[in-house]
Amino acid sequence: MSDDVKVKSGSVSADDGVSRRSLLKGSAAALGTAALFESIRMAFPGGVPAAYASEAPETTKATLGFIALTDAAPLFVAKEKGLFDKYGMTDVNVAKQASWGTTRDNLVLGSEGNGIDGAHILTPMPYLISAGKVTQNNVPTPMYILSRLNLNSQCISVGQEYIDLKIGLDTKPFKEALEKKKASGKPVKAAMTFPGGTHDLWIRYWLASGGIDPDKDIETIVVPPAQMVANMKVGTMDCFCVCEPWNAQLINQKIGYTAINTGELWKDHPEKAFGMRAAYVDKNPKAAMALLKAVMEAQMWCDKMENREEVARICAKRQWINVPPADVIDRMKGRFDYGTGRIVEKSPVWMKYWQDYASYPWQSHDLWFITEDQRWGKFEPDYDAKALIAKVNREDLWREAAKALSVPAAEIPTSTSRGKETFFDGKVFDPENPGAYLATLDIKRIA
Repeated sequence: MSDDVKVKSGSVSADDGVSRRSLLKGSAAALGTAALFESIRMAFPGGVPAAYASEAPETTKATLGFIALTDAAPLFVAKEKGLFDKYGMTDVNVAKQASWGTTRDNLVLGSEGNGIDGAHILTPMPYLISAGKVTQNNVPTPMYILSRLNLNSQCISVGQEYIDLKIGLDTKPFKEALEKKKASGKPVKAAMTFPGGTHDLWIRYWLASGGIDPDKDIETIVVPPAQMVANMKVGTMDCFCVCEPWNAQLINQKIGYTAINTGELWKDHPEKAFGMRAAYVDKNPKAAMALLKAVMEAQMWCDKMENREEVARICAKRQWINVPPADVIDRMKGRFDYGTGRIVEKSPVWMKYWQDYASYPWQSHDLWFITEDQRWGKFEPDYDAKALIAKVNREDLWREAAKALSVPAAEIPTSTSRGKETFFDGKVFDPENPGAYLATLDIKRIA
């Protein structure tokens, strides 16, 4: 074929000066000829822009980890719906991780060491890993947060032995029941998924609000999400905090009930993040941007009510969470049966993937997580949280991706802070004065 033959697809004509051969020269090495044309066709249904070759990602490869939870749905959807391919990332492996500890270890290794490049991850973890607080020999592995993945809809579940109490936001009755159990010589335990992670902080806040010291009055243990139900069944713990579908499955198996949706503690609270090794992003900025755009587009798709049942069925698949769809569908669509006779239709604190700025990584929220980890001794009281946030939080990349995706201005925050946050117990977190917030908390590890 002659070099003079021009691409004439859609809006691109001979006047654009893009020859088929020059387009291939710019991208074929990275994508492969067949994959290139498929990627171009999907990404630009109206025609191939002349600048496409220069915008090709530096690599088409990335390995992204996930834990079997419904808030990893944007990664599942991006893979299943071809969105990674659409943005030129034709060799993305979305790999299941056994636990958050495994996720951490594989992030430290990176894909070059047979680990992973990024992950669906508990929001505080990129900070704990970047600061070397949870890594071997306290050696830091710099991380970036590129986006948030969702708001709300983790849950705290309680064992069936406490069904008569129908424990909810008020944990004072639970405190009395735990004291009686301890007096009889039996251990009492609360399970979460990773020390200093979101589930750890939600269950600690909930327990402490009713006067239960999570380090003294109950033993706090680590259990991987997918093992929560089995451990509750054999009596390993009295309560746990985790994402879906494990809370719903607990009820379906008549082993326990939901005490609260964590959105009841803090409405529209941030939860998981899309985090990546800084080394990958710095080396492959275009590839990282392509991944981010794919994830954000998947978030928009996941958030539409008309897609929610399909999202649930995708999540339930064997390669992702591997559970019956019935364990996923109701709560994915906003219907919460707490297992106590309480049923909430159209929950205001259902999982949000895009609406209400769910995808945007507010720096003020990251400050709350670090402040809470200071509360419980994971960070030193005088740790420079804002300096760490400036390194890890890449909301600038989110804004760049939002612009490229033509996100309406109304859906893009004008500030990096969501402002003051008020919790169910009346406590207020002002990101301008986190110390004042800490001073109002009765149970904490710092003076």
